[in-house]
Amino acid sequence: MHSDIKLTRKIQSAVLTISDTRDYKTDKSGQLIKSLLAEENVEVRDEAYKIVKDEPQAIKSQIEEWLKSDVDVIITTGGTGISPRDITIETVRPLFTKEIEGFGELFRYLSYTEDVGTKALLSRAIAGTVKDKLIFCLPGSSGAVKLALNKLIKPELNHLVHELTK
Repeated sequence: MHSDIKLTRKIQSAVLTISDTRDYKTDKSGQLIKSLLAEENVEVRDEAYKIVKDEPQAIKSQIEEWLKSDVDVIITTGGTGISPRDITIETVRPLFTKEIEGFGELFRYLSYTEDVGTKALLSRAIAGTVKDKLIFCLPGSSGAVKLALNKLIKPELNHLVHELTK
């Protein structure tokens, strides 16, 4: 991680893939999040990686369970587009104590300039806090996951966790 802040403990994370079609063998984005976090010595325990359907109650229940645990950050992938089944944002945003507006703004800017061009306007990626925990809601594509983790989340994760837990 690129932040000047050094935590004295390992960051605990959880990964939630939201999809009607993916399973643990075909979930490239969820697996990518886990591997990119592992590169930074961020732990994702087996019980902190789940796949749920695009159903509000399934999403909310899993996130609420992790919010009661020792995880510092929850990263979701999938369900952030504009199709009728894309309900991640509508489900997660009401849980936020504070929204981190800059995350979505920077993600769309980087997506536009580095990756997908004007298709970036379709992304509704968001981030926020729930008390002392972080939640990032990323699109389901592995390109979007790589961009968000490498350019935005990993460089600031220590700093963000430090700010929430000091």
